[in-house]
Parts: sequence; structure tokens; C-alpha cells
Amino acid sequence: MLTCSKLIAGGQGLAAALVKRAATVELDWDVRQKSRFDATDSTGRAFGVFLSRGTLVRGGDVLVLEDGSLVRVQAAPQEVLRITACAEHGSAFDLTRAAYHLGNRHVPIELKPDHLKIEPDHVLADMLRAMHMTVVTVHEAFEPEGGAYSSHGHAQGHGDDHGTEAHDHSHEQHAQGHVHGPHCKHDH
Repeated sequence: MLTCSKLIAGGQGLAAALVKRAATVELDWDVRQKSRFDATDSTGRAFGVFLSRGTLVRGGDVLVLEDGSLVRVQAAPQEVLRITACAEHGSAFDLTRAAYHLGNRHVPIELKPDHLKIEPDHVLADMLRAMHMTVVTVHEAFEPEGGAYSSHGHAQGHGDDHGTEAHDHSHEQHAQGHVHGPHCKHDH
């Protein structure tokens, strides 16, 4: 069986024609958040994936197999809860409030301008409905946020070219608007 130990986030740096011709593999979120799994691509080739622990695989990423071939990852549709503000009783702020309460419970959330998506959970669905949110079950791809400290954390197509290099956030450069965090280099 072929193996894969390299991932190219979003296919960055690869020619579009190469990515377009690559075999594909559809993986749901449960698999894409693991660093070790077996898969079968669109040509029927089975392969094992062995990535660094903690690596998240996103739709649009490209796996490089040991023989040099490329496999483009597609986020497989899966059952998720789509959350929107109640058009009749709510406001745009309600979606922000819902995201806060879900985040406070460390729930993986996909954030969109007009809705949120989470994995099915009847307790959370009831909580959201009590907040006057509209919650429906849909079958769609799920790409939750990776978190503020994740190197591959925000959704694809964000538009910023942050890469994974470290940013210089020294206190002198950011005296105004400085956010204190774990990488802050002064006493609190």
C-alpha cells in the first residue's frame, strides 16, 4: 500500500493544472482531523496517511504520496446542523451570541457570514432553539475553524497570505491595540 507523509495546504505553490488533474479523495471531518488514516482515491488506489500529530486536513489540501503522485482532498458532505438567526424574532447579533455560546463549549464550528454549522448534537440544538435560533439538519461539507493558535486554522479561500511563518508581534510595533496572549514577551 502507498503511504503519504506530506500535505500541501490548499495546494499552495502547485500549478493549477497539476491540482486539477490530481486524483481526489472525499473525507468527512471525523477523518480529516486525524493524522493517521487509510483512504482510497478516485482512481481506486488505497493509501495510508501518516502526518505529524495534530495536523488537520482541509478540503482543497493536496496529499503527496510516496511515489510523488498528488491526491486532492475534498470535504465530504456529512450531516451537520445549520444555524441561522430567526428571521421573525431575531437580529444579526443573535448569530454572534450563538457562536459565543458554542465556542464557550469548545464545539467545532464552521463560521459563515449568515450561518454557523456544527456536528449534530440534540442538546446543543435545543439550547440554540431556546435562544430563538433556527436549527436545521443538512447534508453539507463541514470545515470548522481550527482555532486562534492553529497554523492551518482558518477556512480556505480566506484571501490573506499568512502561510505558516511566525509573525513579529513585538510590543514596540503594536503598543496600541496589543492583545496579550501566550506569545507575549512581557510580564502581565
